[in-house]
Amino acid sequence: MPRSETPHQVANQILRDRFGLDELRPGQRDVVECLMAGRSALVVWPTGSGKSLCYQLPALMLAHSRPEPGVTLVFSPLIALMEDQVAALRRRGIRAQYINSTLDKAERDRRYRKLARGDYELIYATPERMLKPEFTRALSAVPGGVNLLAVDECHCITKWGHDLRPAYQRVGEFRKSLGNPTTIALTATATAEVRRDVIRVLGETEETMPMFATPIERENLVLEAEDVWDDDAKMRSIAEVCAEFRGTGIIYFALIKDLDRFSDRLRRELPDRCIRLYHGRLDPAEKKRIYTEFIHAAPEENLLLAATNAFGMGVDKPDIRFIIHAQIPGSIEAYHQEVGRAGRDGLPSRCRLLYCQDDLAIQQQFVEWKNPSANILRELAHAMEHSPHADTDAEELRLEVLGKAGQSGLVEHALITLADMGVIEPTSVSDAATRYRFVRGFPQNEPDEAAIAEKRRRDLRRLLSMVELAHSGDIAHAVNAYFSLE
Repeated sequence: MPRSETPHQVANQILRDRFGLDELRPGQRDVVECLMAGRSALVVWPTGSGKSLCYQLPALMLAHSRPEPGVTLVFSPLIALMEDQVAALRRRGIRAQYINSTLDKAERDRRYRKLARGDYELIYATPERMLKPEFTRALSAVPGGVNLLAVDECHCITKWGHDLRPAYQRVGEFRKSLGNPTTIALTATATAEVRRDVIRVLGETEETMPMFATPIERENLVLEAEDVWDDDAKMRSIAEVCAEFRGTGIIYFALIKDLDRFSDRLRRELPDRCIRLYHGRLDPAEKKRIYTEFIHAAPEENLLLAATNAFGMGVDKPDIRFIIHAQIPGSIEAYHQEVGRAGRDGLPSRCRLLYCQDDLAIQQQFVEWKNPSANILRELAHAMEHSPHADTDAEELRLEVLGKAGQSGLVEHALITLADMGVIEPTSVSDAATRYRFVRGFPQNEPDEAAIAEKRRRDLRRLLSMVELAHSGDIAHAVNAYFSLE
């Protein structure tokens, strides 16, 4: 950095020239200054509040100021989101790239070579990548090393969070092997317990890793809940919100079958609305088409998207006028993320939660599926180990282990758990099913029945907290209290 330029001037110049922005949002400058002073930071801000720029700008400032620019390493658990972010950065001429399992070996090797040469300013990777020797070798060869580490969706680090990603628990050890670079951990959802555990895993303290947090409450956003008893009451409430707010909106459902069932009624009773459906069973081309239509929808199109929680991560649309939860989410964390997508343009927006007691059974079933018993895990692993086939999928295992009456959701989540433990690994992913192959036996003392039971209790407590929030009378206050932000 030339002597005539102050860090503030450099930041403003990069902000204008590389990001096309005139100024940072409130709070962003404080985080950037903290990182540039060599201090780590924990950022807990709602979705859409500009967390990514808090490490992207310092990444370029560090590259500008050092003889050997080094690289900023970004760990993200969401492949689609990292690919979107890299594409956006590259359109701005920023030397960013990602390395993940979607690439074939030849392309991964090519990117490893470019990383080792110092060709990238930012490199994005899934947390599992840190276990690959070729990845660590490339990082260790970068001129200037890793000068900044960003851990996105950092709540995935901790067992106290709602979305544990086992590989993330090693990020503290990996950070130490990199020489403890300045680190920024980012999330939209973290209770006090989760925040403490994130800081601990990263090898910091609350004194050395200050928190930057903002409450969920926004003046333009109305958060409300309404008790409903049946589909008729739900439809009346949905129609009321749609009549009050023109423009684009989202209705979230917990189950695909309920989304499909309700979609005919939406089309019939809301003829002035352009109804679209989005869920995890759509083929990739259809998902992309609907996503693109949604993002580019003009207010006068009155697009109404009926979706499961498969839709939302990485959605950057400022003018979502309303979000309705037709069925209760499984946790305040999930609710917080979803309502945070509304009204990012600062204009009046409404978030309405429709609480029907019968819908609780759906989320209770999800809790059971997400916490498969140790016995089920052992049976599935044994069946795969002794299978005559090289790989198999959830439906084949369901029929073999549980029979026709077995629940496919339980088997699908059990396979995800086994993959997280390293007992099996995916061999192919298609629209129809993910196929897995057996890798090795269980680690010592696994599966841990006591740990499974404790996680199940935590998940049920989260669901109970969501029910209490629905009846709190002041949702914004209840959410802030849950995350200890007041």
